[in-house]
Amino acid sequence: MAAAKAPPGEAMEQRLQQARVFKEEGNCFYKEGRFRDAVGRYHWALLQLKGLDPSTPSPLQEFGTERPPVTPEQERALHSIQGDCYNNLSACLLHMEPVNYERVKGYSLKVLERQPDNTKALYRAGVAFYHLRDYDRAQHHLLNASSRQPKGARPGHTLIIIFFTLIFLFSPLAFDSFTEDANVKRYLQLTESQLSSYHQKQKQLYMGMFG
Repeated sequence: MAAAKAPPGEAMEQRLQQARVFKEEGNCFYKEGRFRDAVGRYHWALLQLKGLDPSTPSPLQEFGTERPPVTPEQERALHSIQGDCYNNLSACLLHMEPVNYERVKGYSLKVLERQPDNTKALYRAGVAFYHLRDYDRAQHHLLNASSRQPKGARPGHTLIIIFFTLIFLFSPLAFDSFTEDANVKRYLQLTESQLSSYHQKQKQLYMGMFG
C-alpha cells in the first residue's frame, strides 16, 4: 500500500528543511576547503527549492501541476536560503582555479536582485566585472560595497585586527569576510587605475584624430 502524501504545507516545510541541511553541509565543506563538494551541496539545496518560489513562473504549471501553497514566512525563508546559496556559490568559485568570473557575476547578481545592499555580493560582483574588463560596472558595485562598510575605528579595533590576523594564519577560510573588506579598497584602486588608463588612451585617440 502506497504511503499517504504529506499535506502541501508540511511538504513545503520538509523541502525547506532539507534545503537548510544541504546548505549547512555546504558551509562545512567550504570551511574545510572542499569547495567542489560545497558547490554540490549548494546546488542540491537550490534544487530542493526549485519551482516553489511564488514570485517566479513554475514550469510545472504548464502541465497543470499546482504549486504548493507558500506562507509569507515560508517565502521569506525560501528567499533567504536561495540568497545564501548563491552568495556562497560565488565565494566557492573565487577559490577554484581557473575562476569562472561569468558564473561569479551571475550568482552575485541573483543575490543583489533581492538584497541590493548585500556587501559580499556587491564586492564579488565588482571583482567579477573587473576580471571581465567591465570596469564601469566593477566600479559601480565596488563603490556601493565600500559605502556599506563600517566607517571609523572603534575602541580596541587594532587589537581585534591583530587577533583576526593571527587566527587567519591558521584558519583562513573562516575569515573570508574579514579579507573581503580589505580587498574592496584594493579592487576599487585597480578598477580606477584601469578606467584612468582607458580615458587617457581615449583622449590621446581623439587628439590624434583632430590634431
